[in-house]
Amino acid sequence: MIAHLNWPATFVFVSFFVLVSLLGFVAAHWKRGDLANLHEWGLGGRRFGPWISWFLIGGDLYTAYTVIAVPSVVYAVGAYGFFALPYTILIYPLLYTAFPRLWAIAHRKNYVTAADYVLGRYSNKWLEFAVAFTGVLATMPYIALQLVGMEKVIEALGFEGHGLASHLPLTIAFLILALYTSRSGLRAPAMIAFVKDTMIYIFVIAAIIVVPLKLGGYGAIFDAAGGALHAKAAASGGKITAGLLLAPAQIAPFITLAIGSTFALLMYPHSMTGILSVRDGNAIRINAIALPAYSVMLGLIALMGYMAHAAAVKVANPQDAVPHLILKMFPDWFVGFCFAAIAIGALVPAAIMSIGAANTFTRNILKPLAGQNFGDHHEALLAKVISLVIQLGALIFVLRASTQFALDLQLLGGIWMEQIFPAVIFGLYFRFFSGAGLLTGWATGMALGTYLAWTPKAWVPVHAIFGANFAIYNGVTAILANILVAALVSAVLPDRARDETREERPEVPVSQVEPAAE
Repeated sequence: MIAHLNWPATFVFVSFFVLVSLLGFVAAHWKRGDLANLHEWGLGGRRFGPWISWFLIGGDLYTAYTVIAVPSVVYAVGAYGFFALPYTILIYPLLYTAFPRLWAIAHRKNYVTAADYVLGRYSNKWLEFAVAFTGVLATMPYIALQLVGMEKVIEALGFEGHGLASHLPLTIAFLILALYTSRSGLRAPAMIAFVKDTMIYIFVIAAIIVVPLKLGGYGAIFDAAGGALHAKAAASGGKITAGLLLAPAQIAPFITLAIGSTFALLMYPHSMTGILSVRDGNAIRINAIALPAYSVMLGLIALMGYMAHAAAVKVANPQDAVPHLILKMFPDWFVGFCFAAIAIGALVPAAIMSIGAANTFTRNILKPLAGQNFGDHHEALLAKVISLVIQLGALIFVLRASTQFALDLQLLGGIWMEQIFPAVIFGLYFRFFSGAGLLTGWATGMALGTYLAWTPKAWVPVHAIFGANFAIYNGVTAILANILVAALVSAVLPDRARDETREERPEVPVSQVEPAAE
């Protein structure tokens, strides 16, 4: 199992992993609060300012799998993989405009999840359940993919084995994650995010400077990558479209993937958890201005897919491209540092994802099904247990299921999460849509998006319309159908339920109103 282990790299890797694990346990004493209360455990007491939340939300949205997956798509097909860049830019105007308003309502009403807000806004328990169910469903494969990202770097260190023994390091890592998440709640990933993001920035800056110097500059990198992608497309006989520029048939999928992913990303329970944990709406606006720094970093990370071609990295699975590029370009001690940055980049979002999903499942699925109002301590205890179960489920999924199947499921995640966008965002601005209409629209979008994505062999993210040369993201088609159905049903069945999210203003008797100044 350790015969081919890279010992210098492993020593550095383990050292940093132990450091962040200790931080995870120590975080329970940071910004002290009653961790037996769900608001403290699951939202950090809503006390994170702009600086802390910048690291937390950034660490939440830019994950270990981002570092592995985005360059792997660029390595496999070229320019098409850069669709992740525009959508991580498009989300910030939405974050700036809509989410301070949502935060204000959630803070005033003590809402912990998006489904809490939806129930208060529309007084429709079935719509609440739909939003909660969608969030938990889409988060599960997302957590599993963090494990995939971590497993890739552990394998690259030289760990070998057969059967379950090959997964022992990964299992130990996530047992530690489960323990400190249960103990410290959201404070743990918030504290670890400082270390994680600093390490990722060091790794990326080193890569964009050192690798081009060794490979003859960016001109040589683009020339080599272009040649390799052209050869790959030619060898496939036209079945694979790959190149440094988008082919005409890729333009519509590229645009719609970016737009559709924008609608989905901030709807995930972990995104909502990070945003609702801030101390005021102004912290959200500051983050919307500052977080694009991560988009710049993402673009630089994506270039590593081209660098791998220029470095003559040959891997059967594109997800191995970045780890093997690092192994080839850097000394062993820095390889350990880079791999630790990627692995820690899995711990932060995995912790937030499990907390967000646990908050949602406890508040909006378990409590309504149980038919009773849990006390604060009972509610927090259940969320901690469910968080452990979710993490264990993700681990078992990776150990037992095909990794490719997990990746296929993740493609569905964005399609599903888009379908709650109208229920969460439209209610902030419009009074036209009804709970019944939004629920019917959600069901339509979920069914249509899943149907379009399913094929006998795999899940596919896009479907062709107007001929084979024009395809769009399934999620965009599904959400358009969702909105249309929601509008039609809302017109027929308008809302008559009380909107609990509106701020009550006491009426002032006319006799007490001061006359206007002359």
